[in-house]
Amino acid sequence: MKTLSIICTALLFAGTSFAQKVDVKKAFQHADQQTLVMLKEIQKVKAAGAKADLVAPRTLEDGNLKLVASRDWTSGFFPGELWFLYEYSGKQNWMAQAKEFTANIEQEQFNGKTHDMGFKVYCSVGTGYRLTKDQHYKAVIIQSAKTLATRFNPKTGVILSWDHSRDKWVNPVIIDNMMNLELLFEATRLTGDSSFYKIAVSHANTTIKNHFRPDYSSYHVIDYDPNTGAVLKKNTHQGYSHESAWARGQAWALYGYTMCYRYTKNPAYLKQAEGVAGFILNHPNMPADLVPYWDFNAPEIPKEPRDASAAAVIASGLFELSGYSTNKKLYLQKADKMLYSLSTKYISPVGQNKGFILLESTGSKPSNSEVNVPLSYADYYYLEALLRYKALKR
Repeated sequence: MKTLSIICTALLFAGTSFAQKVDVKKAFQHADQQTLVMLKEIQKVKAAGAKADLVAPRTLEDGNLKLVASRDWTSGFFPGELWFLYEYSGKQNWMAQAKEFTANIEQEQFNGKTHDMGFKVYCSVGTGYRLTKDQHYKAVIIQSAKTLATRFNPKTGVILSWDHSRDKWVNPVIIDNMMNLELLFEATRLTGDSSFYKIAVSHANTTIKNHFRPDYSSYHVIDYDPNTGAVLKKNTHQGYSHESAWARGQAWALYGYTMCYRYTKNPAYLKQAEGVAGFILNHPNMPADLVPYWDFNAPEIPKEPRDASAAAVIASGLFELSGYSTNKKLYLQKADKMLYSLSTKYISPVGQNKGFILLESTGSKPSNSEVNVPLSYADYYYLEALLRYKALKR
């Protein structure tokens, strides 16, 4: 009976795996249609008298399209989506749109008041440079890295995250900051200047030391003494509690250390990425469709909101991690299922939701901000995951 049970389970799993092959062509056709809607909706908002500095879509607010200025941490995602549509299709109209929206973000290369340089500049300008090798984009990347480097403190060993919330923290560093290291690694590759690389490595190493629990789950915010580097607090800002595992924070950690391994081949980063992946994939509160609740420890699961953005980031990260790890088969199976769920259960009907692609993301549940809404970064990492899925050519 035991043998029969194992065989039945294997057959069930095999059938499920086969049924969840992602239709990339269909997914990109849907993304094309939605993005054309989005472009029209952006023009409507501008025609209705929106401020001139509002340049990129972020979410829906009371059903209305919310645009943000280039200084907003999400401003680079929509230009990046346009570049991904061009990358998939080769259509010149997408390149033209990508260039136009990317140009609106370039001034951020001089904005030293935020750590989100990677999100803003690398997702837009960096993606454009990867696809075009435009030397102007190269110069913007390098200047952006120089600006970001000014937020590094040798005493803490990390890049300062927020200038705000000084009533709560002295020198806050968030796990999201791992995503901005790609800009620094790339700047060293482009210039030969190792200072950017060294800052990125210091930040990654210090974050391993202070941000993680023994089970590889990550805190959201670590507060440092800027003069000694001592850890003052281990907190959350967007998660359920200080000791809970905020889903998108775990996603940033997985993706971030996978990316760090790509640039450094340091086995410590591969181990970290694998550890975080294990925490995520083995968590008892991970739903069957692998699109996580907004926090793995949220108290009302399964009634809690999902976070499609976390799933998109995790899936994209797992596709890359599968190329480095001996756990390749497992990671591909899980990422495939995650991406299949997103592309079938979490997509907007064509023509609706002002052109956003994915539904059911959660920005900040504790603040009741952007809960169960589309988010631009969910769409960005979803398209990236689709491209990575396609590139594997299985």
